[in-house]
Amino acid sequence: MKLITACLLALFSMSSFVLADGAPPPRMPTADGGKTADVPEEAPDVTSHGKQEEFVLPSGNIGCIYTPKGGTAVYQPADGGPELSCDRIEPRYVRATLAREGAATLYKDVSDQSCCSAGPVLDYGETWTAGPFSCLSTRTGLSCKRDDGHSFFLSRKRLAAN
Repeated sequence: MKLITACLLALFSMSSFVLADGAPPPRMPTADGGKTADVPEEAPDVTSHGKQEEFVLPSGNIGCIYTPKGGTAVYQPADGGPELSCDRIEPRYVRATLAREGAATLYKDVSDQSCCSAGPVLDYGETWTAGPFSCLSTRTGLSCKRDDGHSFFLSRKRLAAN
């Protein structure tokens, strides 16, 4: 019986330490007898994360994802962003990326092929713009550039990046 009591006492005291470490601070009474609101010591900073934007061309063969500066809660560009990444499905899967700085990059061996969303559709003749990037959708392909002039072009017949 003493052994069971000792074990229960030990278990109870350990669980108190675990709860005290991970539990929010208790509500304390205010001077007027009310209770204060629970205020975490370190609230997560959800304002630092942005939201990705996607679009596809009417053909469904090219789709893009824009990630704003600071990334998202799920994805952080290697250089902190912003980043524009566009995938072409046919005739061969290719990804073109414009990062915050430097030349555009073409990736011809894409291991995470995931193109394309169902929308929104960037109709031919329309321009999409976000951050330092802009893209023009035409019947002959997609041209995207960053404010400093670095760009890429994707179509079924041609790929280019600078």
